[in-house]
Amino acid sequence: MPLPFLTADRAFDTDDDVALPFDDHDTWRRPYRPGPWRVGAAALALLLASFVLLAAVIIAVAGALPGAGVCLGLAALIIGFALRMLRVGTWVSRHGVRQVRLLATTTLPWHKVAELRTVQQPVRWLGLPRTVQGQALVLVRQDGEQAPLLTDHSADFLSRIEAFDRAADTVEAWNAEYAGAR
Repeated sequence: MPLPFLTADRAFDTDDDVALPFDDHDTWRRPYRPGPWRVGAAALALLLASFVLLAAVIIAVAGALPGAGVCLGLAALIIGFALRMLRVGTWVSRHGVRQVRLLATTTLPWHKVAELRTVQQPVRWLGLPRTVQGQALVLVRQDGEQAPLLTDHSADFLSRIEAFDRAADTVEAWNAEYAGAR
């Protein structure tokens, strides 16, 4: 039973390239869906948090309130980690490009972006230290510094090459539209 109102792909199923009426280019949006590896890891973290919350309830019923408080705090940290892990990625708006990482966020206005290009280079596999040959969408700043925004071996695009190509094209289109606007 298809439920098109629940999918994020419905905007890509249309033949015309017209923006939808509810699209607001001032809000930050991720031009792709989170990948199955990222969603699966967050789901496992939330499952762990539910067990820690259950342990907190059992400890509280047993009468050890400081131990229950520690478990409750640990569960809150795990839930915060899972939610932040879901927000990790590249976000775009009319104001610029934002790269959200687990512990830091970097925002760069479009007028400070010199170039965006897709290149073949060694990329990190699922964010781990191991590198493999792959594609990366590289952002070149006005001062010459380069940073990969998206890679095809990240938790969002591993074994989803079409999604990587579509996301890279979308970010490049945002850059083409707004880089010269300011």
